[in-house]
Amino acid sequence: MRKSLRGKQIVACGTLVALLAATTAAPALAVTTNPLQRALDRVTAQGGAPGAEAVVTDHGRVTATRSGTGDVTTGTPYPRDAKFRAGSITKTFVATVVLQLAAEGKVDLDAPIERYLPGLITGNGNDGRKITVRNLLQHTSGLYSYTDDVLATGDLEALRHRGAEPGELVALAMNHPPLFAPGSSWSYSNTNYIVAGMLVEKVTRHSVAAEITQRITRPLGLRGTSLPGRGEELLPAPHARGYVPGEEKLLDFTEFDPSIAGAAGALVSTGRDLDTFYTALLGGRLLRPAQLAQMQHTVPVPGETGTDYGLGLFHRTLPDGTRYWGHGGDIFGFATLAGALDGGRSATVSANEDPLPDAVREATETAFEVALARR
Repeated sequence: MRKSLRGKQIVACGTLVALLAATTAAPALAVTTNPLQRALDRVTAQGGAPGAEAVVTDHGRVTATRSGTGDVTTGTPYPRDAKFRAGSITKTFVATVVLQLAAEGKVDLDAPIERYLPGLITGNGNDGRKITVRNLLQHTSGLYSYTDDVLATGDLEALRHRGAEPGELVALAMNHPPLFAPGSSWSYSNTNYIVAGMLVEKVTRHSVAAEITQRITRPLGLRGTSLPGRGEELLPAPHARGYVPGEEKLLDFTEFDPSIAGAAGALVSTGRDLDTFYTALLGGRLLRPAQLAQMQHTVPVPGETGTDYGLGLFHRTLPDGTRYWGHGGDIFGFATLAGALDGGRSATVSANEDPLPDAVREATETAFEVALARR
């Protein structure tokens, strides 16, 4: 449920189907002088993703660029304003809610999670008395990522309708010892945000979905964004079909129970909505200055030069040296990158296949870099 740029890949789908080959018909690259269209066409070239979309927002002006197909069976073009599963971009939304609660005095970032969720983090050396809320949001908790166990079976169809409750997912992680002492290193773990979602629900007595709606999507007018719960397997229209690689052809994985990702990666959104969200977040419309500063206080990501992580936000560098804030999301069927520059430009690039072959992943990263770069 996370994607890296030019670095160590930590993908929600892991290596579950990474060795399986995928083939899909795609049109030859068209002749165009638009650099973003050229970059996006490389994502969907022969052997690439079925389709992709880039949405760029620059001081309120929105431009959408599409390539390829939204449905390999019908061959229909990638739809306009498509909704997609945004994967780990969910984490920025959840972190924003937690930081709002901190501003309201309801959560202390440096308090142990045991204060809010007693007895949850325990066993095999895991100790909720030593892990702070900040550790969870910054991936410095040392908690094992439950998705490694969930995906270990390799049985896609068993996962399609499996779903899960948050406590069940945390329990999977508690079967493993911590990777390191809290605060001593960094390791991306989806367990951190499952726990953060449980924290939100404990403190507010509302679902994470309801808090995201009340605090973020409704105030910003994000009509295409929602956090589906257990059993909500259908994507709202319009949407492309989402695919995973199969042994002989792409497998349609559009419908599946996203509660297995929960507060770590179940969000549904659109390119326009994510542009609006990241622009508003970095522009101070969602967090007070003190809390935004906390979110943007980063630690280095090991093995990824020039990449740092704050509280639910990556800080990375474009090829021209410009720094930006954002997040990536990988979940069955959809790969997404979203982020914003200081000053009002934001971009989202999504493709309707995940996991992506390495070359296609690199092409998607390049398309995002082209989309976000100032002109």
